[in-house]
Amino acid sequence: MIARRTAVKKDLLADEGYVHKVDAIGDPLQKIEAVVDFSALAQAVEKIAPRPEQPKGGRPPYPTEVMVRVLVVKRLHGLSDEQTEFQLLDRRSFRRFCGLEHSRNIPDRTTIWSFEKRIGVDGVTALFNELDRQIRAHGLEARAGQIVDATLVPAPRQHFTKEEKALLEQDAVPADWKPAKRRQKDVDASWTKKHGKSHHGYKFTVSVDRKHKLVRTWIADTAKVHDSQRLEAALDEWNTSAEIYADKGYVGADREERLREQGYRPQIQRKAKPGKALSACQERRNRRIAKVRARVEHVFAAIHQWGGKQIRTIGQARATFAMGMMVVVYNMRRLAFLGA
Repeated sequence: MIARRTAVKKDLLADEGYVHKVDAIGDPLQKIEAVVDFSALAQAVEKIAPRPEQPKGGRPPYPTEVMVRVLVVKRLHGLSDEQTEFQLLDRRSFRRFCGLEHSRNIPDRTTIWSFEKRIGVDGVTALFNELDRQIRAHGLEARAGQIVDATLVPAPRQHFTKEEKALLEQDAVPADWKPAKRRQKDVDASWTKKHGKSHHGYKFTVSVDRKHKLVRTWIADTAKVHDSQRLEAALDEWNTSAEIYADKGYVGADREERLREQGYRPQIQRKAKPGKALSACQERRNRRIAKVRARVEHVFAAIHQWGGKQIRTIGQARATFAMGMMVVVYNMRRLAFLGA
């Protein structure tokens, strides 16, 4: 009987061929590496959270630059710590990007978790600020106005009794909660309603420049904080244009007057009053603003597309860290796309 032909052919050197094919197709991680100075990012983090000294004979820590690259891989692909460890073991492109291609050791899930805990919110803020400096060094200044908007970031839902809810509202912890249980209860995430639907988790507000669609500022909050409360705090003072674009959630005569006094030109969509429809002129104005404001929705859609818009952690501090990494990785991808 004649054996059927097959396209599968054994080759001990097949891996080398795959590497060349990956490079030919275009490795997104290599595109990021081409425009981002990770050594400078690592130095910025070490100023905030220096590497701990290890006792003589103990296992030395991984270089900060390696761990920063690991965090980028993790957030870029929406991975848990466990899956990040697995993918580093399994995918050569990940190891190459992280500088671990020929390493006998790979950061495990505990190492990744510990590094995030060590650098914390200050560390991710340092990453964002240094990356923003590099973006501006590439000549990508914030231009043509800024678009401010907020998005909800879902978190694992918590279940509390009525008695527990009453205590938590008073910033107290139920007496029967042991330390282990307390660590698993997210008392910072909150509920809010949007378009008639209930949402649980956190919220982050961004200011995106109209010209380059890069995030210039960001603020993390719990979900119940209204969008309008963070408009002024989120503004980027370095944008070359005074125009501010925002949706109906930010409307307010007093707020707009304060912005004008500060030299801004608010372009905020109008909201119809109860029993009174918007005029044709207001409708046209809203459509004009919507065409510009849609660019910020592209940012949130991009983050959501690669699994970034979700929280697997407990508490506001770690949620803020996760949201900061979302913004950092988005800006890296955007910078690579712009080909700076």
